[in-house]
Amino acid sequence: MLTDEDGTQQIRLEIIGMTCAMCAQTVERALGDVPGVAEATINFADESASVIFEPGADDVQALVQAVRDAGYDAILGEDQALEQRDAEARRQGALFLFGLALGIPLMVLGMAVGDFPGKPWALLALATPVQIVLGWQYYVNSARSLRGGTANMDVLIAMGSTTAYLYSLYFTIAGGGHLYYDSAAFILTLITLGRYLEAHAKGRASAAIRKLMDLAPQEATVIRDGEEQRVPVAQARVGETIVVRPGERIAVDGSVIGGGSTVDESMITGESVPVEKSPGDEVIGATMNVAGTLRFEATRIGAETALAQIIKLVREAQGTRPPIQRLADTVAAYFVPAVIAIAVLTLAGWLIAGADFETALVNAVSVLVIACPCALGLATPTAVMVGTGVGAEHGILIRQAAALEGVGRLTSVVFDKTGTLTRGEPAVTDLRALADGADENEALALAAAAELPSEHPLGQAIVSEVRRQGIDVPEATGFEAVAGRGVKATVAGLQIMVGSPRMLRDEGVDIVASEALRAELAEQARTVIMVAVDGQARAVFGLADTPRPTSARAVELLGEMGLRVYLLTGDNERTAWAVARELGIDDALAEVQPAAKAAQIIELQAAGQRVAMVGDGINDAPALAQADVGIAIGTGTDVAIEAGEITLVSGDPLGVPRAITLSRRTLAQIKQNLFLAFFYNVLAIPLAVAGVLNPMIAAGAMAASSVSVVTNSLRLRGVGKRLAEVK
Repeated sequence: MLTDEDGTQQIRLEIIGMTCAMCAQTVERALGDVPGVAEATINFADESASVIFEPGADDVQALVQAVRDAGYDAILGEDQALEQRDAEARRQGALFLFGLALGIPLMVLGMAVGDFPGKPWALLALATPVQIVLGWQYYVNSARSLRGGTANMDVLIAMGSTTAYLYSLYFTIAGGGHLYYDSAAFILTLITLGRYLEAHAKGRASAAIRKLMDLAPQEATVIRDGEEQRVPVAQARVGETIVVRPGERIAVDGSVIGGGSTVDESMITGESVPVEKSPGDEVIGATMNVAGTLRFEATRIGAETALAQIIKLVREAQGTRPPIQRLADTVAAYFVPAVIAIAVLTLAGWLIAGADFETALVNAVSVLVIACPCALGLATPTAVMVGTGVGAEHGILIRQAAALEGVGRLTSVVFDKTGTLTRGEPAVTDLRALADGADENEALALAAAAELPSEHPLGQAIVSEVRRQGIDVPEATGFEAVAGRGVKATVAGLQIMVGSPRMLRDEGVDIVASEALRAELAEQARTVIMVAVDGQARAVFGLADTPRPTSARAVELLGEMGLRVYLLTGDNERTAWAVARELGIDDALAEVQPAAKAAQIIELQAAGQRVAMVGDGINDAPALAQADVGIAIGTGTDVAIEAGEITLVSGDPLGVPRAITLSRRTLAQIKQNLFLAFFYNVLAIPLAVAGVLNPMIAAGAMAASSVSVVTNSLRLRGVGKRLAEVK
């Protein structure tokens, strides 16, 4: 059970026994009527319920009892539910084989063998076990549904098969008339086959979640009392030192304190290139240690790990409904009563038209059997399940299914600059010596030596550049920081000053010769830092928050998708446009204060644009929430991530076109599924009314319709390959 900031509690229940969208609505209504329940959402595709309690109302048993009173069962714990569902799938398979074993000889005897004394009774002997053994679950489920005040799909199945069976039984006893035992048996057999195939397909649809769960290692090597011990991961504690060797999965989230290695984080971030890890770096639980041994301090365990949070977010998304689902929900609510009414009218209509009772009854039975609200109920959630699962495998977390629909209508994407399109920290971009023949590396080493004790980001950028190039840094003494201006130090007997041009000028250093160079760097929106040695200007540095390597490509791909891209930043016009030009962005919104970012989004929306906001900081949260779709960079703050409907785990800007590609494809799949479901019923029911379909064909078509919708959703798994190709 999880507790939110507002005090409400959220719990996930596994629901056993739902067979159609009407069942899901019945359970949802039953849970919603429990005192203290603020919201209850049923995911029919993975047979779960997400229930939000008001503060203080946490009676789980009352929820379970409400589900049972509605005719179903609820389990707190996914492992047990998975076992039950697997067992149920096997049971449906066994029932199908049983029905087939008796149904085939029943059909052969009824259609291929001529009349002989006692034939009706032989048919009855074969049909009755099928009617009882296979039909029992439909009778029980129908009774539960009707007791709860609704009529689900099982009511139609039970009515259709029982009508055919009782009609045949009457004429077996009374003599004369056509017998429909084979139809009654094959209605149940084919629909049971559909249930088995549907359960199998739904299991594949939820495979992404299971795959993520299977990533978590079962054991960890921890150091206790100075010795390494293998313990279950559940027993690891925050603050403990954990050792991971090459080829092992990292047990929990943590911070490296010793060793060095490369780690494959692709299963979490979607990035295929292994990441170098050294002391101070963060590691993510369930990722693979490729080379080298690491020692790290556990910082997050259990439900707090990144993997657990990803699974939680994906499950929450799978339990939400996009607005497009409302039409299907409305239709499903009235579907079964409408079908029963159509069946009664079909019976009456054929009789009024002069048909015999047998013909009228067979056509009415076909109407009952051909109708399929299951396909309507599965159309949206199966596509959402597969789409969000594929996204999670590629570092794209879709928090709300509504975002899928929102992405499909986007016209613009607004990027925050710092930390989103750029790295979020300064780096050395230019180094120019002021004297001909001067050694630039020597000037860089002297500047790094003076800046080494400094904590200023610009100074640390110079130190990082030296380390990147592998240049030796001499030792400095007499370090002095000049607040807001630079540093002074003595290096190898030389007096070194590193700081702004103004600092050097105030210290009496002649900087006139660097004027043209400084102006050039300033035009490129570089921060200018100068180095003086013994009072003589030696070199000029240009520093900037550099774009991420994939930012320009991400902007290019979004343009190819027909989207207009904006850069949004609090930086001055010159800096904003310098970055925009470098990345190929035509629209820059500069000098925007944090509080005004949401206002900029509102202004674009007022102009008729559908806007996605991409950001990573606390000051981006209002804009993320205001946008039609908020896309949060996963490397940013928790506030920004919470405000976004889509989260990019890796922070790679290429995740934006990938997320849009996935969302558009998932929405297209939902539309296809709904079309298939509606088209099937719109076409099939009139054919049944017209007498074109017999009950057996109707049963097979009904079973096939649900399976076809789920199978169509599974085609989304192929999108993963396309996402990997977005480079």
